[in-house]
Amino acid sequence: MREHEGMDENLTGRLLVAAPTLIDPNFFRTVVLLLGHDDDGAVGVVLNRPSNEPVGGHLPAWADAVGEWDVVFVGGPVQPEVAVGLVSHGGVEQLGISGVEVADLGTDPPPGARARVFSGYAGWAPGQLEAELEERAWMVLEADPADVFGSRPEGLWSAVLRRQPAPMSMLATFPVDPDLN
Repeated sequence: MREHEGMDENLTGRLLVAAPTLIDPNFFRTVVLLLGHDDDGAVGVVLNRPSNEPVGGHLPAWADAVGEWDVVFVGGPVQPEVAVGLVSHGGVEQLGISGVEVADLGTDPPPGARARVFSGYAGWAPGQLEAELEERAWMVLEADPADVFGSRPEGLWSAVLRRQPAPMSMLATFPVDPDLN
């Protein structure tokens, strides 16, 4: 586990895991993979919000690459009409996660590729993410390719927290509504 050390650190390729107290419906219990982070702000995709929309209906060439999760994921509230793809095919590492890179959805997927397709993305203006980190709305954690392409995206928030050392791992059991506890 490496929670963010300094606000000047580039967090590209890291996970933002929503704190249990982050109740914004766009980000409640989400896991966001940061695709870019610099002085101009940050951009990422929510990894654990599958939709019911099949990928093949929009990008038929990519339907086989998405495998068992043949659905578009809700990548975030910004520009839902924009498709963002992540792919793993043994190519050059682009995001600091072994073998995971942003896909060019305008081309056919590389042979043998695994992919996820996202509708929209999460974005932060300059300084906005740093302010949210200061407020402890997010935990910054290391990403793993299984986080991107895993077979249980609906359980990703808890899974990422469970693999952290105590006491952070205990957050995985935080009740959805603490008032009912």
